[in-house]
Amino acid sequence: MRRGGGHGRLPPLLFLTDPERTPEPWLIAESLPRGAGIVFRAFGQRDARAIGLRLKAVARRRGLLLLVGADPRLARAIGADGVHLPERLAGRAGAVRRARPGWIVTAAAHGWPAVVRAARAGAQAALVSIVFPSASPSAGHPLGAVRFAALTRRSPIPVYALGGVNGSTAKRLARSGAAGIAVVGALAIAPRNAR
Repeated sequence: MRRGGGHGRLPPLLFLTDPERTPEPWLIAESLPRGAGIVFRAFGQRDARAIGLRLKAVARRRGLLLLVGADPRLARAIGADGVHLPERLAGRAGAVRRARPGWIVTAAAHGWPAVVRAARAGAQAALVSIVFPSASPSAGHPLGAVRFAALTRRSPIPVYALGGVNGSTAKRLARSGAAGIAVVGALAIAPRNAR
């Protein structure tokens, strides 16, 4: 994998929150290495602003990047570093970047055509999924390490591997040319009330 230094402010590791799989994302954020990133995906949570502010405080203290999923207003309200757009909204990347020139804007991509569309729209990186078999309810057929590496080498923008990425599968991406990895469940910990 390429390391973050080759891509400006792009971190080599992105942690994607999920209200069900990572109900207390600030605990995971506390354990991330300096220079990593968080993609806060609120999915309509009523307390999204409060969680976002809590994540921003952790990010500031620990030297992490904070992106907000699909919601530029929330990103602005909590002082995030940018947004991550779902594939269906990737076409808005250029408009978001023009409105907020200092922001990082990434987009989800489920295959080569989506990577190209995200790049043309102005996204600075694409999170490509799924790379390996995943327990995610939205997981489809995995690309595998070889096809992911081929896509990465052709891509006009930096790409991240998402889906089934964990400590052992990440090793298979070492020479893929990816900007980094993006994970949800690999960093999940049990909520406090479940311990």
